[in-house]
Amino acid sequence: MVAIHQPNFFPWLGYFDKLARADVFVVLDSVQFPKKQGTWMNRVRVLDNGVPRWLTVPVDRTYHGVRSVQEMRIAPDAPWRRETIDLLRHCYAKAPFFDAVAPSVEDLIGRPHDFIAELNLASLAALVEWVVPGAPGMVRSSELNVNGAATDLLIATTKAVGGTAYLSGDGADGYQEDGRFAEEGLELQFQSFAPQPYPQIGSKEFVPGLSVLDALFNLGFEGTAALLDRPPRARA
Repeated sequence: MVAIHQPNFFPWLGYFDKLARADVFVVLDSVQFPKKQGTWMNRVRVLDNGVPRWLTVPVDRTYHGVRSVQEMRIAPDAPWRRETIDLLRHCYAKAPFFDAVAPSVEDLIGRPHDFIAELNLASLAALVEWVVPGAPGMVRSSELNVNGAATDLLIATTKAVGGTAYLSGDGADGYQEDGRFAEEGLELQFQSFAPQPYPQIGSKEFVPGLSVLDALFNLGFEGTAALLDRPPRARA
């Protein structure tokens, strides 16, 4: 079972659920980074007194042409590390597990990475150990000899790592041709992830789709891991 995803910035719980269900997880760092629109690779939402708020790593967009994900630099002069830590303290200082989790998170944010993919991969590696220990390691698509776009790229990547099945996320309707997988001898399964509600500091109702950091500060390492420790619900 192969799952494929961009290297997202402190992603939501569904990202780690997808990783935990896979036998091989391919990080898609060889595709084009969006030139203008926002992307989960450099921003994610956190909860500020019950209201979702963007947590963003500024990237350097002063270039011509296109750049791949692995080529994208973090904006060199932006004080985003201090701003990120200050925002997390503002939002979560009173959360039950902030004191236990914050030092580890702040260490990840403070590491001197110049490229967004390197920052995210280093953070993802640590997060995997915290919330889905024993999950498969990550393979970078830039290390594979694969080409193509959309469904062709997914199929080629799955085959390149010896996969016989592809685990699709739930938001692929706009570009994925489901029938192609069977034509290529690959099983197609869908993740169908539904987050379990948990208490969130400052919010009376559960707000889904936030960074894994929200769960970590509210539930701690073990509590967050428990949210992801359940039988797969993939459908054929």
